[in-house]
Amino acid sequence: MKAVLLTAKRVLEVRDVPEPAAPKGREVLLAIESVGVCGSDIHYYHDGRVGDQVITFPFAIGHECSATVAAIGPDVKRVKVGDRVAVEPAISCGECDQCRAHRRHTCRRLLFLGCPGQLEGCLRERLVMPEENCFPLAAKTTLDQGALVEPLSIAVYAAGLGAPWRGQTVAVLGAGPIGLGVLLVLRQLGLEKIYVSEPLAYRRDYAKQFGAGHTLDPFAGDLARAWQPAEPSGFDIVYECCGQQEAIDDALRLLKPGGTLVLVGIPTVNRISLAMDNARRKEITLRNVRRQNESVPPALNYIESGAIPMHQLQTHVFPVAQAAEAFDLVAHYRDGVLKAMIHLR
Repeated sequence: MKAVLLTAKRVLEVRDVPEPAAPKGREVLLAIESVGVCGSDIHYYHDGRVGDQVITFPFAIGHECSATVAAIGPDVKRVKVGDRVAVEPAISCGECDQCRAHRRHTCRRLLFLGCPGQLEGCLRERLVMPEENCFPLAAKTTLDQGALVEPLSIAVYAAGLGAPWRGQTVAVLGAGPIGLGVLLVLRQLGLEKIYVSEPLAYRRDYAKQFGAGHTLDPFAGDLARAWQPAEPSGFDIVYECCGQQEAIDDALRLLKPGGTLVLVGIPTVNRISLAMDNARRKEITLRNVRRQNESVPPALNYIESGAIPMHQLQTHVFPVAQAAEAFDLVAHYRDGVLKAMIHLR
């Protein structure tokens, strides 16, 4: 079968790889349909690593996908051959202390698609996954929408970690697909006073379209000073969605005493710093986001009900033969890209 392999930094090739083994037990053989290019994929593409997770080339990346069920193991009950499904890319053991504490996303034996040392990614024609990782799609839901369930599930989880409630003032720093997803979820939760910072003008336009009350280029001036007249008391919650040191610095200045900083973005460096004098005096609560936990069903419901128009984030579609062009486009923010999808069939 064909797979898209990262063979060196910034080099993607379509190659023949062995077929997966036939599904057994509660396993499902999936024919991959649509794959979204994620920011973490771009880290691997550009740097060959995310933190201490280093690729040994060649390696297949990708984890945001939808598929059609091609075959099932004898004990599968959740799906049947021909079903179209969204795929949860994290396989947890269900037995460790983290899983028993309903923290499957920090499972001690977690296996994640497209993560070095764990599992090859979903940029391949066929893949075997456990049935509990497969979520059937409604007839009206497109396969691209199915692939977008995974990034929206992260936004659902991240938004909830801030414990927002109506009437609070919130800032979202970074309006890529995850930042815009967080904005969309917050709007569904009834938040109205949402400010968004983003250096790219076209992404600020999306933020306005999706309900941001104020948008600003963070490099055009001091965010805290620019937004202080409208919000003299500061912000209750800041969602940092770009993984940049400057955004974390901005967040600490924006937050009011007792506020919450939710770190959603993945930095390209191993260490970041906090202005501890500011964070300590304000008694800031810091929350880290590790992907998502039990958030696929609500994300799928948001998409299938039409409450959150994630399909509007899909700006580009590429056939699998042009996967390299898709990654290059996203890596360089060209042509107004938000979410690029790669079609395997």
